[in-house]
Amino acid sequence: MSWILLVVAGLFEIAWAIGLEYSDGLSEPIPTAGTVTALIISMILLARAVQDLPIGTAYAVWTGIGAVGTATLGVVLFDEPATGARLAFISVIIFGIVGLQLVSGGH
Repeated sequence: MSWILLVVAGLFEIAWAIGLEYSDGLSEPIPTAGTVTALIISMILLARAVQDLPIGTAYAVWTGIGAVGTATLGVVLFDEPATGARLAFISVIIFGIVGLQLVSGGH
């Protein structure tokens, strides 16, 4: 269950990171409210996940999910470049997330 909480926390991390773009520096009220809500939910879920998971592993996976998701959505939503090097480094993060999950007894 902790791994599920951690993945959902990572998805909410993506939501708040993307929300920062839409909030225009936290100056737009509705996107800002959504961003803050997603941030709070993400932190609560991360806090619950680390009750059973090692903090180093959980934090690395949480930030990895956020980094991969945010970088991917940056390409899709904001026309950020999808260079070969960028995609290669995103895939390295994905391998790291999967590897941490495998060696942490979460399989």
